[in-house]
Amino acid sequence: MSFNSLGLSQALLKAVSKKGYTTPSPIQQKAIPPILEGKDVLASAQTGTGKTAGFTLPLLHFLSENPNKKYRPIRALILTPTRELAAQVYDNVKEYSEFLNLRSAVIFGGVNQKPQVARIRQGIDVLVATPGRLLDLENQGLLSLKRIEIFVLDEADRMLDMGFLRDIERVIKMMPTRRQNLMFSATFSKDIKKLAHGILHNPVQVEATPENTTVEAISQKVYRVAKGLKTGLIIKLISDGNWKQVLVFTRTKHGANKLCKKMVGSNISAAAIHGNKSQGARTKALAGFKNGSIRVLVATDIAARGLDIPLLPHVINFELPNIPEDYVHRIGRTGRAGAKGEALSLVSADETTYLRDIEKLIAMKLPVEIIEGFEPDPNASTAPVKKQQRGGGNRSRSHSSSGNSKVGGQRSNTSSRRPKKNNYRRR
Repeated sequence: MSFNSLGLSQALLKAVSKKGYTTPSPIQQKAIPPILEGKDVLASAQTGTGKTAGFTLPLLHFLSENPNKKYRPIRALILTPTRELAAQVYDNVKEYSEFLNLRSAVIFGGVNQKPQVARIRQGIDVLVATPGRLLDLENQGLLSLKRIEIFVLDEADRMLDMGFLRDIERVIKMMPTRRQNLMFSATFSKDIKKLAHGILHNPVQVEATPENTTVEAISQKVYRVAKGLKTGLIIKLISDGNWKQVLVFTRTKHGANKLCKKMVGSNISAAAIHGNKSQGARTKALAGFKNGSIRVLVATDIAARGLDIPLLPHVINFELPNIPEDYVHRIGRTGRAGAKGEALSLVSADETTYLRDIEKLIAMKLPVEIIEGFEPDPNASTAPVKKQQRGGGNRSRSHSSSGNSKVGGQRSNTSSRRPKKNNYRRR
């Protein structure tokens, strides 16, 4: 199948061709046709499989084929959980709409709102946003969602994990009930399916790969190691392998800073990226990592979604996530677009339970290696480490009630439905 067979406009096909894409990915093949038909879609695809284009291309096609000739209200809203993901999606929107008469903008917290507001006042068709800044600007009367025709909830499971349920409810109340709704994510939990039931109307469910599977192109390995020897081991692996671009995940912000400092002390250029970093610092660190001036980017799970780094060869879990689904998202930063990648995990005794949960989720036993001089401590307890709060994101300080929310609706004349009270309250 080619992009030409999907029914997209010539302007979009030209933009896709310019990016060097010739064949749509499985999620694009399955999602684009029903979206073009105006149907609500619930889509699941592992990260790195092109799901952003799966909703961006048909969204832009509809807007360009049905222009608003009088003025430019915001007609499409793409809601994402993190700043990095918002910026990435916005870049894709700009690239794909290069040959269309459409305008777009991105808004997120951590930066001055004035340039964002100025862009919106010029008139835009597509808005990419994180919940906190979106609600803030709407509360100030600086934007309106009353003319939204297409609503996209990207990385919906991450939204719930970060506590954005009430914010999502508030955003939905601000939009017209008649609209098309698209929900995309790498995984779908029971809570996500409850949320989908309240927002989507008779959705077409598409799935490019089994839920929670990991990309086949990624080579995965576990290094069993004593907890106190992890820093020495990771420095040895990076130095001996002469690795030039490594994304490392830690469980906490403090841990990211501490490891970054150790790396720099060992003459390995490194930078940390997490929720306590300013947006400017995060942008600078990511830019340095992409251009090669920084070899190692140490991140918390805020970076597990939204980091689009072409041909990233190595991902290392310095600490395993305590939520197994996050392992899938972390290692999904490598092995993208068919490229090969390597995902390594340094596992101490107190992470044994986390490793077992991950292997159960991905339905595979990960190969284990022990390096001489960095052996695991045979006397260490296997009791799980204390779970940490998730860090990062742009969560707003929402105080709205969690009662009934008017959700649902699409472009057709189908009436919206009101879910039962607390139909999708987070457990």
